Amino acid sequence: MAKLILSPKILNVLDFGTPSAERDISRGLEKYFVESAAYQRLRSGAKTILMGNRGAGKSAIFKVLAKRERAAGSHVIELSPEDYSYELLSSTLAAESAGSWVKQGAYAAAWKYLIYILVMKELAKKGMRLTKGGGREIHRYIRDHHGARQLGTLALLVSYLKRLEAVKLGPIEAGLRTHELDRLYKLEEIHDLLPSLCRVLDDQRVVIFVDELDRGWDSSEDAKAFVSGLFQACVSINGLHPNMRVYVSLRQELYDDIPALYEDAQKHRDLMEKISWTEESLLELIAKRIRYSAREKGFEADALERAEDRVCWSAVFAPPPGTSWDGSFAYMVDRTLYRPRELIQFCSEALEQARERTTRLPVPHSAIERSEYGYSAERAKDIAAEYRSQYPGLLSVFEVFRGRPPAFGRDELELLCLELACGDIPTRGTASWLASCDPDDLIEILWRAGLLAAQPAPGGRFLGSHQVQHLNLGAVRRFRVHEMFHASLGIAERTG
Repeated sequence: MAKLILSPKILNVLDFGTPSAERDISRGLEKYFVESAAYQRLRSGAKTILMGNRGAGKSAIFKVLAKRERAAGSHVIELSPEDYSYELLSSTLAAESAGSWVKQGAYAAAWKYLIYILVMKELAKKGMRLTKGGGREIHRYIRDHHGARQLGTLALLVSYLKRLEAVKLGPIEAGLRTHELDRLYKLEEIHDLLPSLCRVLDDQRVVIFVDELDRGWDSSEDAKAFVSGLFQACVSINGLHPNMRVYVSLRQELYDDIPALYEDAQKHRDLMEKISWTEESLLELIAKRIRYSAREKGFEADALERAEDRVCWSAVFAPPPGTSWDGSFAYMVDRTLYRPRELIQFCSEALEQARERTTRLPVPHSAIERSEYGYSAERAKDIAAEYRSQYPGLLSVFEVFRGRPPAFGRDELELLCLELACGDIPTRGTASWLASCDPDDLIEILWRAGLLAAQPAPGGRFLGSHQVQHLNLGAVRRFRVHEMFHASLGIAERTG
């Protein structure tokens, strides 16, 4: 393999980007973005629901899509965590048990109303040309109904839900109630405007992105109805006109936490795209960032542009002693769950460690090892936090593996899980779920969360849930704590 020697000056300016797509988009994300097959399917409109774990790149895809849609002249509406609050919804709306009040349908109607209003407001902005093709009707409606009182996004959603709630739970005769509910569910207030909207959309494109639905997730009745209603609304709205598209992103564990979604998954499966990464695509991601960072600072641009991805990597990270170029890459990627944010974080921390003790590239392997503990501890906390609504106190379950051997036979692991469930090994904050877990359940939870890897065949590789979607864990006889957790849990390979 060709070798590339980079200027020592690059060490102080090299930057792998930020872990947050919201900040990275203004720093050049579009220039070093990996255009995966998942991205291409979303861009074409073939898929509109994006699934993936935290840090897998959902927001990055949406930010790049949004930027490119704007550049093409589309109207873009981005709904962010500031536009919804599960806590406020739960405290504002009556519970389903308060009466004949099935919330999923109500949320679907409210979401459709909200999105149509946001689209019409966007199209009717001051200075926009809506003088023909139905535009006058839209402009008049927005002026008369949403001109003087500018409700925020969440307030607009809640106001429609409250109208439904008032009819559902109010002292209205059955016949009148049925008529009024039918009117609200059919969006009668704006229904006659939809043909006008379609005529306007013949010449203009509107794209709506709903991202980070996991922010503040509390697994409440309203949170689940909020998301499942959004999915229903998304499917309905996307059928109105090809020039209007609603894209939604959701973390996988939240999807699994909403029965109304996965029980009805067959209807949505053709619209869903799940993000997945391989070692090759992760190497491409880092190599693109190395090239961009060096080029922006005026160093080695031509040499890096011509170099293969592995050459770019080896120019920045030295392998462990006695190994080939990919020794350092394998070491680092094996300590991730194949999520871009993890590898970016690990690379950035190793770079910072190197700057403290050296003045040249490549980064020595000792710097990678020094950065590992902080990276590992941070990842353990983050993974536990991802599952806090389903499995609170999960970090204290991780702690039970501290100082133990890295690998377990099934019988040994089942006994440990049984002791955890029975309380023989104390944990904190797990009372709501751990006691009801049998050993098989707990093994699956820990495998899904990433703590454990499983060996499907004797002598074969240990595989995590990020490497294989479906695995018969009941038949697996040997497990291993994933390397990402080793440093923070004090787990060392046994020798001799």
